[in-house]
Amino acid sequence: MKAKSARLPRIPAAGSEGAQPLPPGSSAAPPIGDDRSQALWNRNFRLFFVARTAALFGDGMIPVALTAGLLGAGRPHSSVGYALAAWMGPLALFVLFGGVLADRFTPRRMMIIADALRLVGASALAVSFATGNPPLWAVYALSAVAGVGAALFQPGVASTVPRVAADVQRANAVLRVSEALMTMAGPAFAGMLVGLASAGAVYAANASTFLVSGVCLFLLRLAPAPADEARRGGFMAELVDGWREFRARSWLWGVIAIWTVYGFAVLGPMLPLTAVEVTEAHGSGTYGVMMAVNGAGSVVGGLLALRLRPRRPLAAGAVALTGVCVNLVVLGAGMPVPALGAGQFTAGAAFAFWLVMWSTTVQTHVPPEALNRLHAYDVAGSLLMLAAGRALAGPVADRLGAPEVLLAGAVINLLVVAVLLVARPISRLERIA
Repeated sequence: MKAKSARLPRIPAAGSEGAQPLPPGSSAAPPIGDDRSQALWNRNFRLFFVARTAALFGDGMIPVALTAGLLGAGRPHSSVGYALAAWMGPLALFVLFGGVLADRFTPRRMMIIADALRLVGASALAVSFATGNPPLWAVYALSAVAGVGAALFQPGVASTVPRVAADVQRANAVLRVSEALMTMAGPAFAGMLVGLASAGAVYAANASTFLVSGVCLFLLRLAPAPADEARRGGFMAELVDGWREFRARSWLWGVIAIWTVYGFAVLGPMLPLTAVEVTEAHGSGTYGVMMAVNGAGSVVGGLLALRLRPRRPLAAGAVALTGVCVNLVVLGAGMPVPALGAGQFTAGAAFAFWLVMWSTTVQTHVPPEALNRLHAYDVAGSLLMLAAGRALAGPVADRLGAPEVLLAGAVINLLVVAVLLVARPISRLERIA
């Protein structure tokens, strides 16, 4: 604020027109162990699940590896920020092109190419850090290669989920739980490996995760889809057509427009200010625990999304987002550690539940031939506003005070929820069975 290749009849863009209402009593997920649960774990979904889990585990290692490698080589602290920017910048810049390429050359093919690029970049960094002190330009350039790989990879995720799983919401919920776990496990494993070996060893492990992901994606056997062979226009024409598809769905551009404000004013400042406030008041160890608690909350939010099937998913997700306010208030009020933990847990669960509702809605309401490009617009907008919010959080907090910024974020959070619930194309959009 972050789940196509078959030509299907177009689904109405906004509101609930054309969406099939659920029969009475169908608001809850089927029990674990029923036929639908068993059908989820088919061969293709298992391979895709392993690919995503491995790649997310590898992504979690990157900040630790960069920090340890550059600071261990005597580089200035600013070099870490520049290297991370070199990684994130190309992702935000090229993800729109990645969406067009995924539609033109199939998502699976582009994701395999992306994993190959990231494998090369991580392997080169592993060798560089293992054999000496690499020049900064090389670190930045190789980090940018990884960012381009991520930009080529990300758009295809949204369109692949509906092709490997008949139950899109359950698939998204399972993937969200995995992402939460890998967000905790990746940095922890990287920190342990740095202590036992070196930053080069972390990058070697990082490279292996992209190899696993690429092999699993290569082994996918997806049924041919009409959209894979659809006639395409020129590159820029496809990009413009994606924008036209984007504008045609008021619920879609409405959420993303609201999300630009939310990402900039709430989510962007929340992470850096949490790090500063918790570390200064309680130490870095407590901050690490808080991040683990947030991840545990995300697991619970994903499990809730696995079970609950609200008739109007975006409205339910918007209500869940009120949980983020709890975290902002306890941080802004400087409450004790137990309250901070409760806030982090609640925010993690709330945000994970929203993401599953949002991903599932996009993947089931957007026509397959446009899904990669429209998902790319979502990712690009989210990344840019998050980055801007994080960049400005420090200067604004220095001027106004961190507690004031956090409490203002809580108020904006409630306003965003209110707008999501008042906007009829968003709040009344119904789940497609």
